[in-house]
Amino acid sequence: MAKELGFVLITPHSLRKSRTGGIIGRFSRIEGLEFVASRMFGPSQKLVEEYAELLRNNPDISEDKRNVLADYVLRALTPEPGTGRPHRAMLLLFEGENAIQKIYETAGSFDDSKESADTVRGTHGEYVRNHDGELIYFEPAVLVAPSAASASRTLALWMKYAETDGGIVSNALSLPEKGAEKTLVIIKPDNFRFPSSRPGNIIDLFSRSGLRIIGAQVHRMSMAEAKEFYGPVQAVLREKLADRAVSRALSVLKNEFDFDMPDDVVQALNATLGPDYGDNQFYEIMQFMTGLWLPDVPEAELDADGTAHCLVLIYAGENAVEKIRTILGPTDPSKALPGSVRKEYGSDIMVNAAHASDSPENALREMGILKPERNALKKWFELYYG
Repeated sequence: MAKELGFVLITPHSLRKSRTGGIIGRFSRIEGLEFVASRMFGPSQKLVEEYAELLRNNPDISEDKRNVLADYVLRALTPEPGTGRPHRAMLLLFEGENAIQKIYETAGSFDDSKESADTVRGTHGEYVRNHDGELIYFEPAVLVAPSAASASRTLALWMKYAETDGGIVSNALSLPEKGAEKTLVIIKPDNFRFPSSRPGNIIDLFSRSGLRIIGAQVHRMSMAEAKEFYGPVQAVLREKLADRAVSRALSVLKNEFDFDMPDDVVQALNATLGPDYGDNQFYEIMQFMTGLWLPDVPEAELDADGTAHCLVLIYAGENAVEKIRTILGPTDPSKALPGSVRKEYGSDIMVNAAHASDSPENALREMGILKPERNALKKWFELYYG
């Protein structure tokens, strides 16, 4: 069976209630699917109206549900009257065989009443009727497509507005005048090695901050981006690891030859082995984040996407940097407190689950490198739908 491209639209209500992690976790653990792209939207009045009309006339949805969906979209996604402030919605793309059906089944039906709540809507959605059978409250948690044709039409519409209504949607929040910050988080590649709930679980931990996600991008870091992003680390590694490398080498040589190395050997090791060991550790960090080994990447291919992928999130709110760093924990997971991201999901200093900016200034620098506002949906849409 050929691969398909399916989508999940997380509703504004789910985002406000910090259900984002739980929802992403449910879809990212689907066997055979890969989480390939994401983008935040602040839907405009035009997008909302066109989407509602598309749903109201969708032949792949039963007639009784078309109007329920269309009315919901008009109610929940229309910008606030008066202020014109949009509501946040997050679009996720998944690639794989039978992707659309798998996503549809995982989302579940509107009136899913299974006690096991084994669907996203069974857990996070609401479909409430009164004794007369009249619908009095509806919250679907996510919006998905029932067919490939429906997915194509829906994605074509959202792509039409991806540049104007999508990216980093700062205008969807009312932030305090003092203390408001933006910070960047990277959920690292070790969380995407196989289908699992790990990415969503980590987002759930960050939700304790009370901050809001205003940007989201599945990112394949290029070697050029990695060099710029982690460039300041290289000099630190050369300095901090040089003594350790030389000390270990001298110990091995003494055991092998049974005498202390003369000063000229020590000096030679300090000049060569120390810096080379620091560089090697730097290359390993780059390989972990990009999937590529820097010395093997030709100059002409430095800007090409890496083979590893991560999830870049932008959080906004009061004291955002400090709040996220506290939940993240120290670089070494063994020194992190229970309940922190790195204690729960980190393995060592490099494979430590997530990165977060350590200052507002570095957040701006890192956003400038990774450009989470870029429309990463475009290439996937064009690949499947032209």
